[in-house]
Amino acid sequence: MFELESVIRKNIMALLPYSSARDEFSGQAELFLDANESPFGSLNRYPDPYQCELKNKLAIQRNLDEKMIFVGNGSDEVIDLLYRIFCEPKRDKALTFTPTYGMYDVSAGINDVELLKVP
Repeated sequence: MFELESVIRKNIMALLPYSSARDEFSGQAELFLDANESPFGSLNRYPDPYQCELKNKLAIQRNLDEKMIFVGNGSDEVIDLLYRIFCEPKRDKALTFTPTYGMYDVSAGINDVELLKVP
């Protein structure tokens, strides 16, 4: 069986997950000013960085395992993350077909990955 972890860059695999002030606090607190939370309004907290609730609802709706769902802030972010997670700068190459969305080329350049274009 294919293991996705086998193609992820080693330095990415070695990263520790993000932990916010709210995650690290064990007492009672309504507001974390050091985490840049606002005491005003209903949208005063950062969203879950792992999108757990959204992934759970999508998994139920689509009858999928949550591990199969990746959520990004638009296609530009997802394309850039693919390069950053899987491609070693100056070493790896990516393949795309033309014509295609221009962000593949832009993100390849930003991440120093050679993009091979198949007509």
